[in-house]
Amino acid sequence: MNEDNNISEFKADKQNIIENKELNIFEALVPVVILMGLLAYNIFFVEDQEWFGTYTNQLILLMGAFVAMIGGLMNKVSPIIMVREVWENLKSVFIPIMILFLVGALAGTWLVSGVIPAMVYYGLQVLSPEIFLPASVIIAAVISIATGSSWTTSATVGIALVGIGTALGINPGMIAGAVISGAYFGDKMSPLSDTTNLAPAMAGTDLFTHIKYMAYTTIPTIVVTLVAFGIISATIETSGSADVSDLLGTIDSTFNISPWLFLVPGAVIALILFKTKPLIALGAGVLLACVFAFIFQPEILNTLSDSKLGALANSIFTDTSIVTENEKLNDLFSAGGMNGMLWTIYLIICAMIFGGVMDGIGALARITKALLSVATTVFGLFASTVVSCLGLNVIASDQYLALVIPGKMFKQAYEDKGLAPENLSRTLEDAGTVTSVLIPWNTCGAYQSGVLGVDVGEYFAFAIFNWLSPFTTLLFAAFKIKIRQLSGKLA
Repeated sequence: MNEDNNISEFKADKQNIIENKELNIFEALVPVVILMGLLAYNIFFVEDQEWFGTYTNQLILLMGAFVAMIGGLMNKVSPIIMVREVWENLKSVFIPIMILFLVGALAGTWLVSGVIPAMVYYGLQVLSPEIFLPASVIIAAVISIATGSSWTTSATVGIALVGIGTALGINPGMIAGAVISGAYFGDKMSPLSDTTNLAPAMAGTDLFTHIKYMAYTTIPTIVVTLVAFGIISATIETSGSADVSDLLGTIDSTFNISPWLFLVPGAVIALILFKTKPLIALGAGVLLACVFAFIFQPEILNTLSDSKLGALANSIFTDTSIVTENEKLNDLFSAGGMNGMLWTIYLIICAMIFGGVMDGIGALARITKALLSVATTVFGLFASTVVSCLGLNVIASDQYLALVIPGKMFKQAYEDKGLAPENLSRTLEDAGTVTSVLIPWNTCGAYQSGVLGVDVGEYFAFAIFNWLSPFTTLLFAAFKIKIRQLSGKLA
C-alpha cells in the first residue's frame, strides 16, 4: 500500500492492477478519447493513413501515452510507478516479439525452400473455391485445438491458406477472416490454450467446467460462422478456377515440388503438440527450412544471391522475391523476413507503452469500476463485463489484461447475483479473448495482420466468429439461456 500516492495494488497471475482513488472517470477517459479521435482522424481524413509517415499509428499511441502521463502527474502518481508498469508491459511482450521475428524468418525460409509453394501447389488441387472458406475455418480450428495456439495456426497453415486462396482469386480479407475465425475457435476451446486456462483461474472455476460451459455459446457461433462462409463461397466470383493449370505449371517449373517438403511444417506442429516452447519450435522450423532449401531448391538460391548462404540469410533477415512467369504468383512468392515484422513490432511496443501508463495511473481500474457500478441487473452485469473486455482490448492493447482486470473486479459481483463463476469465465473469453484480434494495435491484431499480410480493416468484417461471439453471450444473458446459478441450476 502506497500511502503517499493513495494507490493500492494487487497482483493477478503476474499482472498488476493499480487503483487510484484520486482519479475520476472523466480524467481516466481523456487519453482514450484523444487516442481514438486521432486514430479516427488518421483513418478517415488522411490520405494513405500516413499523417506522420509510415509510423503514424505508433506515434499516435505515444501521444496518447503522453496525455495519460500528464493526467497521472496531475493526480499525484509517481513517475516511477508509470515507468514500472510500462516496463512490466514491455517485458510481457518480449516473447511475442521474438516469435514475430521468427515468423518473419519462417515465411522467408519456407518460401525459398519451397514449403509455401508446395502447400499452394497441392492445396490448389484439393481446395476448390466453392468450399475454400468453410474448409479454411475447419482446418484452422483443428490445428488450433491440437496446438492450443491461434498464433501457431496462423504462422503455419494460415500462411498457406492465404496463399492458396489468393491464387484462386479469393479476397485475402475473406481468407484471413476464415483462418482467424477457426483459429480463435480452437484457441478458445483447447485445454492447451493459455487464455482458456487463465479465464477460469480469474473467475474461480476449473478448466473443464469452463470449457463445457463455453460450448453453449461457442458451438452455435461457429455453426453460424460456417454457414455464413458457405453462403459467401457460393456467391463470390473467383478468377482462379480457370487459371489453376497455368498456376500449377508455373509453380512446378519454378520450384522442385515434393511431398517431402511437408516434413517442415509437420515438424513444427509436432513440436508444439509435444509442448515444446514456441521459440524453439519456430526456430527449428527455420533451420529445417534452410536445410531443405539446400536439398530441394539450389537453383532458386543461386538466382537470389551469389552464394547459397547469402540467399538464406536474406530470406531470414530481409526481403525476398521470387520472380515467376505468372504475375499473380510474383506477389504471392515474396516475403519480408524479420525486417518485414518491424512495423508490427513497433506498433506492439507503442501500444504497450500506452497501456502501461494507463495502468500505472489507475485509469484501467477506474474505467472498469465505473462499468461495474452501473450493473444493477443480471443482464447489466454481463453487458458491463463485455464492454469492459472490449474496452481493455482497445485501451490496454493486451488480451491478458482484458481477461485479468474484469475477471478480478467482476468476480464478487457475479457471486452477489447468485451466478456460478463459469458465467464470468465464459463471458471473459467470449468478449476478451476473441475480440483482441479485431483491434489493429492490440498485440493479437498486430500479430495476425503482420503474419497473414492482411490489414485488420480488410479482415474485420470476415472474422465472423470473433465479432459475433460477444453478441451471442449477450443474447444468452438477455433471454436467460444456459445461465448457471451457484446452486448448479441452469436458467
